[in-house]
Amino acid sequence: MNRIHRTGAIAMLAAAAMTAASTSSGALAAAPGAVPYGKAASAGTPVFAPSDPQSRLRAESAADVAIAAQAKRLHKGSGETLTLAENVTGAFGVQYLRYSRTYKGLPVYGGEVVVGTDRSGGVVQQVTTGQTADITVGTVAKVTGERAVAIARSQLATVESAGAPALVVHATTATPRLAWAVDVSGATTRGPSVLHVFVDARTGAVIDKVDEVREGTGNSYYNGNPVTISTSGSFGSYTMSDLTRPGLKCGNQSGQVYARASDSWGNGTGTDLVTACVDVMFAAQTQWNMLKNWLGRNGHDGLGHGFPGRVGLNDVNAFWNGSYTSFGHSSDNLRQVTSLDTVGHEYGHAIFQGTPGGAGSGTETDGLNESAGDIFGALTEAYANEPATLDPPDYLVGEEVNLVGTGPIRYMYNPSLAGDPNCYPLPSNIDPHKAAGPQNHWFYLLAEGSNPGGGKPSSPICSGGPVEVVGIGIQKAGLIFMGGLQGKTQPWTHRASRIATLRTAKTHFNCSYEFSATKAAWDAVGVHAQFLEPTCP
Repeated sequence: MNRIHRTGAIAMLAAAAMTAASTSSGALAAAPGAVPYGKAASAGTPVFAPSDPQSRLRAESAADVAIAAQAKRLHKGSGETLTLAENVTGAFGVQYLRYSRTYKGLPVYGGEVVVGTDRSGGVVQQVTTGQTADITVGTVAKVTGERAVAIARSQLATVESAGAPALVVHATTATPRLAWAVDVSGATTRGPSVLHVFVDARTGAVIDKVDEVREGTGNSYYNGNPVTISTSGSFGSYTMSDLTRPGLKCGNQSGQVYARASDSWGNGTGTDLVTACVDVMFAAQTQWNMLKNWLGRNGHDGLGHGFPGRVGLNDVNAFWNGSYTSFGHSSDNLRQVTSLDTVGHEYGHAIFQGTPGGAGSGTETDGLNESAGDIFGALTEAYANEPATLDPPDYLVGEEVNLVGTGPIRYMYNPSLAGDPNCYPLPSNIDPHKAAGPQNHWFYLLAEGSNPGGGKPSSPICSGGPVEVVGIGIQKAGLIFMGGLQGKTQPWTHRASRIATLRTAKTHFNCSYEFSATKAAWDAVGVHAQFLEPTCP
């Protein structure tokens, strides 16, 4: 019996821009005298350190001044308004303020501005936007909203519902364009889809498509017997809802949360769906604790909230659809795909979407999103640190799940072992799951190095990279990666990720080895120096 002990009683990306609320960028050796972990930014502050009201007010005031001073660089013209949408506290109390943009009253997709400050709120450390050109478009559509909905519906093989069209400015391309934004739910020929379609309001051409359904992979369904999860209720009436982590709960495919009279859940078999929810809750709660204690993030959305999980998907798959995670079964139908790296991967998509810029679109952004899932899965495994007989920390993706026959689906330390690219730039027309390769490779090199020893595999270095990279450890690597996502804008690229992670490394560790290793790891996967990236002597 798998006894469980109770420990205590997204919408569309364009819509995120429309509102001020949101569901939410030579050999190296370890440097002697490198700044100790966290010392540069924390000065004794815990990794998870919520900002106080006074520092938040200072940050907002400092951000307003910085935005006004840099209006030209941010392409902020007349008729445009920037509105504070959220202020998320990151590691060591560093603050990240996200501003949505409107143009003559229309929301601007891709026009977000992110301002980062220090813990006090008085020092601005970054001001970024993904918008690359001034907006000069007219605001009168030639294509009707009804026609835009019809065009959006044609993008899916099966349509279950379509939302009302909303007029926006699409600004992630070289020239901003007036567009209709339409939500369409249904399915592609491959599976479920929650698609956000941008239709040019002058020509009717499809400018952009963003699918919030992100497919994932996993491994074993075992997490040990017994394990402890947080549920809710009292004697005679319990539910699989975690009141200490608002929004986190688990149930069947209709969204009905599992309930029972006793607080003992599941039977430990691979085909039992309640057991699958035990695995989902255990992994999601473990990831939540990792986010807080290792990365300084408050919940999956950064604001103290999580998302539901659903099991029993009749498919050899698992996915995140923008609102909840959903988990199916292995190809032999003997187990549910609900282990640590599976669940960590799917909720990793929620984390990626819940940082500035949302999920984004395009092969490169999609690949970085898939990589983020793999990275958060690896971080969750490392934090859990389960025994070797269960699911030990590693950098393999799906090594114990029968989804593609045998063996891992992806190898983070050497993506080419699964036929994925190790190096940047990406081949044309590459599948987003394969496009995860370069950033996965970068993360492994940063965390473990190219020749880590201790039973961990060596990792190749791409042409033009350093002779060797010495790793800084997975927690520090996770801190740098998470901070980079807090500066994310659209379009999100490997080059932008390099700049954002270097900025985070310098913020948290000053000009120490951690900064040098971040740069070396990017060089080692073919993402080289960028204009205006942070530098150190």
